[in-house]
Amino acid sequence: MSGILAVFLERGDLAHLALFLWAAGASVLLARSLADLAAAHRRFDEFLRELARFNTRHGDENAPPDP
Repeated sequence: MSGILAVFLERGDLAHLALFLWAAGASVLLARSLADLAAAHRRFDEFLRELARFNTRHGDENAPPDP
């Protein structure tokens, strides 16, 4: 990593280095956000399935059947 940094510093391309670091950071944050969103979706889906199961067990005629 220090070799890559040295090349950028020698050539004076600090703007390109800053842009790369910004893009890499934004990509990591996006990946983390998507992983958190997927986990939240799974938890919500599990909650809805449990709610439907509860409604089916306790005599709600309007509840969909348990899969």
